[in-house]
Amino acid sequence: MTTYAFPPPVQPSVPVEGSEAAFPVRRILCVGRNYAAHRAEMGGDERDPPFFFAKPADAIAPLMNDVPYPPRTTDLHHEIELVVALKSGGADIAVDDALDHVFGYAVGVDLTRRDLQGAAKAKGQPWEAGKAFDFSAPISAIRPVADATLDGAIWLTVNGVQRQTGLVSDMIWNIPEIIAEASKLWTLAAGDLIFTGTPEGVSAVVRGDQIAGEVDGVGALAFTLV
Repeated sequence: MTTYAFPPPVQPSVPVEGSEAAFPVRRILCVGRNYAAHRAEMGGDERDPPFFFAKPADAIAPLMNDVPYPPRTTDLHHEIELVVALKSGGADIAVDDALDHVFGYAVGVDLTRRDLQGAAKAKGQPWEAGKAFDFSAPISAIRPVADATLDGAIWLTVNGVQRQTGLVSDMIWNIPEIIAEASKLWTLAAGDLIFTGTPEGVSAVVRGDQIAGEVDGVGALAFTLV
């Protein structure tokens, strides 16, 4: 039996809709620029494939009514996303087999310290500080795959005003392709979450803003920045 130098941290987890069980989070992978209009607004070339970045598991902020505004930024942006939760994984997963590894889906917001991200990009430095900070991944409960549908809209409002809207079908790479491509770079496993990209309309939010988002057939979330 392993003896730890101090008590290990609490396992990050996300509630499972309709269940008393929780989904233990192993890691969070995120797909960048996976909607054509968002890629254009961020200055990307539509011929480039989406790329991946990561957030730590403890960046997750499940079902939080109040999300802290992070330090060291004056330009915090929202990015609404469909999240895929894996029940199993592997390396070099075939596209045709990818959906067999999905446990369910959730609605997430990728909060981004855009000023820190931009400064790091300009210097050719890593930009974890812009993406991988505490509470940077608000998320809804996970809806099991049998109860979810993925043919609807994805949207986000700030103080009741619509900021982002699109269709899940607008994704450049679909879910099986995302899983297959990620498995070429990492050995995926149960507990992995994949944020699948955001539609156009990302913009800044400030303390006191009320943020609400939904993916039709998957769920919704709402929180206030404090």
